[in-house]
Amino acid sequence: MASVGPTLVLRREQVIAHSQYQKSQRISIFLSMQDEIETDEIIKDIFRRGKTCFIPRYRFQSNHMDMVRLASPEEIASLPKTSWNIPQPGEDEAREDALSTGGLDLIFMPGLGFDKQGHRLGRGRGYYDTFLRRCEQLQQARPYTVALAFKEQICDQVPVDEHDMKVDEVLYEDTP
Repeated sequence: MASVGPTLVLRREQVIAHSQYQKSQRISIFLSMQDEIETDEIIKDIFRRGKTCFIPRYRFQSNHMDMVRLASPEEIASLPKTSWNIPQPGEDEAREDALSTGGLDLIFMPGLGFDKQGHRLGRGRGYYDTFLRRCEQLQQARPYTVALAFKEQICDQVPVDEHDMKVDEVLYEDTP
């Protein structure tokens, strides 16, 4: 596997230079698991630029996920961890919900595998697919979606079914 250090620096630079990122004000980003692109520096940049940051809050007994507002990058360390070891606000904690307060401009998404047609292989619960359908119903325009990936996660084809939603773009270190 390739060295992660330079990849992350390049990835952050790719992200913050991206035109969709530049023009977006309301951004959702995942808090990375150990096998995903590290998002800490991107989150810090969102706050440095005065943008509004939302993070996933999963409901594990269903495939429901909300994007709730993060107050600061420092808050992440104090969030309780899920059974997947992902920090997230508690289900009973009152938070601003992105879809109830103006929607999202941009969603950064994780995944296990991606193809160049925009198909994404998640972890099998359909959280992001279901959330994107809700965005389409509740927002005037669908948010732009960007998957963040290691180049090793890019495949010729990933398995899809009728419920899977495509991403607009997959960013990885050798993105043309």
